Amino acid sequence: MKCSVYIATSADGYIASPDGGVDWLHSAGKKDADMSINPDMGFAKFINSIDCMIMGRKCMEVISSFDLSAEQWPYGDIKIYALSNSLTEPPTNLAGKVEMYAGDIETLVNKLSAQGLKHAYIDGGATITSFINLKLINEMTITRAPILLGDGIPLFGKLNQGIMLENADSVTFPNDFIQVKYQVNYA
Repeated sequence: MKCSVYIATSADGYIASPDGGVDWLHSAGKKDADMSINPDMGFAKFINSIDCMIMGRKCMEVISSFDLSAEQWPYGDIKIYALSNSLTEPPTNLAGKVEMYAGDIETLVNKLSAQGLKHAYIDGGATITSFINLKLINEMTITRAPILLGDGIPLFGKLNQGIMLENADSVTFPNDFIQVKYQVNYA
């Protein structure tokens, strides 16, 4: 199964402020930029390429805090798993959309692959780090917001080894966000 990361960070590499907030994503960049050609910076195209999502508990809690309506829900009918050893049920507003999973990550990936799923979206800093340490991430798309937070939750935690990123493909958007897509090489 192909596992992909699609995430936004501050220019200094944080995925959230120290308190877990991500509102800076909506205030960063040029507000008057013409984004009509690619308003979501490729997110819909990416979502249409995956058939499941695996996220960490904290990521799930952030999504839950947005309290999105059915019309705002960006993931469609994609099967979503949230990793947690402490929660057995998702927040009420994510019931029926998210299934909790406690256990070995490789077992989950093998189970999903055996069910015929081919492409997983991996989200959440600790979860992404765990997948990288298991050598399961195949590609990463990282969108850098034009803002320096100075402190916060970094995208990557402690890695078991240095990881080579290859075949960079980048796009600069009119709002000053920069997106880079890499293939991951564990050799």
